[in-house]
Amino acid sequence: MIEIINQLDIDILLWLNGSHTIFWDNVMWFATGKWTWLPFYIVLALLLIWKYKKNSILMILLIALLITMSDQLASGIFKPFFERLRPSQSPNLAGKLHFVNDYRGGRFGFISSHAANVFSLAFYLTLVARDKLKWIPFVLIPWAIFVSVSRVYLGVHYPTDIMVPVILSIPIAWVVARLYKIYNPRLIKKIA
Repeated sequence: MIEIINQLDIDILLWLNGSHTIFWDNVMWFATGKWTWLPFYIVLALLLIWKYKKNSILMILLIALLITMSDQLASGIFKPFFERLRPSQSPNLAGKLHFVNDYRGGRFGFISSHAANVFSLAFYLTLVARDKLKWIPFVLIPWAIFVSVSRVYLGVHYPTDIMVPVILSIPIAWVVARLYKIYNPRLIKKIA
């Protein structure tokens, strides 16, 4: 069974990475960029402040905890524990992958920090903000998929490297959303 999953992982990776064009290279490079989404995050924070007023303080502060948790799970626990080479670092795939701007990422790729972070954020904000921002899951979940798929397209992650953090980000988002719901009323009483 593991061999079938590994082969499917490689086949999907090679198909997606092999479907490259100049247009998609630019789009996927943009999607994975370190600072690309900063304006998006600022607009999102401003929307939360506008809709939730004082309630947004803890909501936004907990995003830092959320990202720290998801990022540490990916980079601090999974990558060093499993030590699964990224496709871009795998000798078995040498010469088979297309690299945009010669980007190859770090040594290990299981699990994707990008996917863990964006899905944790998408699920968390869906849980805490969908009452006033009903559209939020319809924007954030496709956005998270887009960012995550860009990692496979670029040849720095296998599909399972992005699918596993999708699942793992649900309990992380739920725990942080629970913290918001428990502690926000107390914080609001202290501020008011």
